[in-house]
Amino acid sequence: MFVGLIMLLFPPKKINWLYGYRTASSMKSQERWDFAQCYAAKEIIKVGGFILLTASIGLVYQPNESVSTIIVSVIVITAIITLMVRVENAIKKHFS
Repeated sequence: MFVGLIMLLFPPKKINWLYGYRTASSMKSQERWDFAQCYAAKEIIKVGGFILLTASIGLVYQPNESVSTIIVSVIVITAIITLMVRVENAIKKHFS
C-alpha cells in the first residue's frame, strides 16, 4: 500500500526504465504512460490492502513454516498477476 501511495503522490513524469509501472504497452506513448502510472498506483493500493487483510488472518491461524511459505508465495504471485492483468486490460480498454 505504501508503494502505491508513493506512486500516486509522486508518479514518474517521463517514460523510463527505472521507476513506475513499466510494460511494453504502458511505454508506447506518454499518454499511455501517464494513465498506466495513475491506474497502477490505485491497483497497487488495493492489492496491498488485500495482502494486509490476508496477512492479518495469520495472526489467528498460524501454520508451520513450510505451509506459511507456500501460502504467502501463492498470495503474492496471485496479487502480482491480478495487478498486471487489471492494469493491462484497463490500458487496452482506454486506448482501444
